[in-house]
Amino acid sequence: MPSKLDDRVPASYKPAMNWLTNFVLPKIRAVVTKKAVPDNLWTKCPGCEQMLFYRELEANLHVCRNCGHHLRIGGEPRLKIIFDEGAFTRIELPKVIVDPLKFRDRRRYAERLREGQAVLGPGSDAVVVAHGEIGGFAVVAAAFEFEFMGGSMGLAVGEALLAAAKLAVLQEAALIVVPASGGARMQEGVLSLMQMPRTIIAADMVKEAGLPYIVLLTDPTTGGVSASFSMVGDITLAEPGAVIGFAGARVIEETIHEKLPEGFQRAEYLRDHGMVDLVVPRAELRTTLGRIIGLLREPHRPGAVGPLTGEIS
Repeated sequence: MPSKLDDRVPASYKPAMNWLTNFVLPKIRAVVTKKAVPDNLWTKCPGCEQMLFYRELEANLHVCRNCGHHLRIGGEPRLKIIFDEGAFTRIELPKVIVDPLKFRDRRRYAERLREGQAVLGPGSDAVVVAHGEIGGFAVVAAAFEFEFMGGSMGLAVGEALLAAAKLAVLQEAALIVVPASGGARMQEGVLSLMQMPRTIIAADMVKEAGLPYIVLLTDPTTGGVSASFSMVGDITLAEPGAVIGFAGARVIEETIHEKLPEGFQRAEYLRDHGMVDLVVPRAELRTTLGRIIGLLREPHRPGAVGPLTGEIS
């Protein structure tokens, strides 16, 4: 039978929580539990080693506010920077033989390709091709993805640049190529080296059609990429501080047994020695490219003649 004490307790009564559960336990959980912090919240500048807040870095086009160092960016962000209003249309690139040599070093070449495509999308490779407008003029652009196997040039890149050249001729548009590469792709052997003359043919197709062929050299542009289509532009631009050359500086020093000049293989050094026409900060690229294309396509247009942004060699 219920006791008299039970009769005195209201039916809606709930006992108070233990002070250990109510106060101490949440404090312990707050100390022990780690809050998830995004991996890309902060980025260290390779130039001055300052920690940069990612949102601010992105708003500044991935250029360090402290020292002006131009950080590497991918192909699609690059296209958004140079095309009018960041609007462009990507094209589907030709399919090529995957792993023609069945190459394997520490890992299978096919695995490396799958790893890169897992980040950038199925069927992707080291270059992105798109068309749009810059300064109101039709443009086809091919921008390299350094994140994909160091932007190395293989069969897929050769086919992509040929496709870009054919599209430029078809649309009567200027062709802009933005290399960011360590050179030829060793996993494809001599097939990758064959892309050097093929990309020269692509550039010549555009030139023979009387259309502008412009190259924007970015960090890094080296090896077989620097020894082919990258150095035959009608106009050659470069981003500040970009490393541009065939062999590495250390290899050259060990070969000739001499100390190289200060700033050797940097964009500014090449401009001062006649290899580059303009060194253009990233924020001024779209305006400068539009001005150059306008001068080449419509030289007699009112206001077409005038100084260009940057320093010319």
